[in-house]
Amino acid sequence: QVQLVESGGGLVQAGGSLRLSCAASGSTFGRFSSTYAMGWFRQAPGKERVFVAAINWDSTSSAYSDSVKGRFTISKDSAKSTAYLEMSSLQPEDTAVYYCAAGAYGSRIVDYAYWGQGTQVTVSS
Repeated sequence: QVQLVESGGGLVQAGGSLRLSCAASGSTFGRFSSTYAMGWFRQAPGKERVFVAAINWDSTSSAYSDSVKGRFTISKDSAKSTAYLEMSSLQPEDTAVYYCAAGAYGSRIVDYAYWGQGTQVTVSS
C-alpha cells in the first residue's frame, strides 16, 4: 500500500505564493518509489476534480494544465519520497482542495492508483 499526505495549504491573498508538499510512505512505495509518477489535481466546490500538474518517475518530463502553466511548478524528490507543487501568482480561481496522486504519468484521474486526502488552498481577492 501507498499512503500520501499533503501539506502546505492555507489562506493566501491574490498574487501570493504557496508550496504544497506530498509525502509518500508505505512498503510498496519504498520499493518502487523511483518508478512512480506524481500528479496534482484540484477540486473546487461543486466542480469535478481536474488535472493540475504531473511529473514522471525520473523527473525528466512534466505537464501542466493551461490554467496554471507558467505559474505552478511541480517537482519530485525521490530520495525523500516527496512531491512538491510551487504555486505563484495565485488567483481566487485557484481556490480548491488540492490532491496529490501517485501512479502512471498522465493527466487523467485513472492514471493514478494512489491518492492523498487533500489540502485546502484558499485565495482571497
